[in-house]
Amino acid sequence: MPQMIFINLPVTDLDKSKAFYEAVGATNNPAFTDDTAACMVFSDVIHTMLLTHEKWATFTAKTIPDAHQVAQVLLCVSADSRADVDAQVEKATAAGGKADPTPTQDFGGFMYGRSFEDPDGHIWEVMWMDPTAIPAGEPAEAEA
Repeated sequence: MPQMIFINLPVTDLDKSKAFYEAVGATNNPAFTDDTAACMVFSDVIHTMLLTHEKWATFTAKTIPDAHQVAQVLLCVSADSRADVDAQVEKATAAGGKADPTPTQDFGGFMYGRSFEDPDGHIWEVMWMDPTAIPAGEPAEAEA
C-alpha cells in the first residue's frame, strides 16, 4: 500500500472552504466529515483535512497564524502538463482563491509552476516537471 499524506488546515468557514476545494478538483469524503471537519480527497494518497479553528485546537495549543499575513508552509502538488498547471490556478481563482501569491517558476522545457491561495491564505503550488528534459550537468533548482 502506498504511503498516504493527510494535510490538516485550519479554516474559518468550513462550508466555504469545502466549496473551494471541490471547485479545484477535490471530492468530499463524507465518512470523515462533520460540522467541525471535512476530508477533501485529491487522489488515493493525498487528502486534505479542513478543520474549524475549534477542532484544530483539540490537536495543538499553538496559535493559528493568519495565513494571509504569514506563511508557515508551501504545499506543492504535481500536474501532468504546463496547461494543467495554468488550468488549476484558473479554477482556484474562479472559486475565490488568489492567483500567483508566489512567483511563477518557468524553467523552459523541463519545469513550470504557479501557485494559488485558498480562502484562508494557505498557499498551494502546482508544478509540472519532466525530469528527462533537464539539461545534462545542470541541477534543477526545484522545491522539495
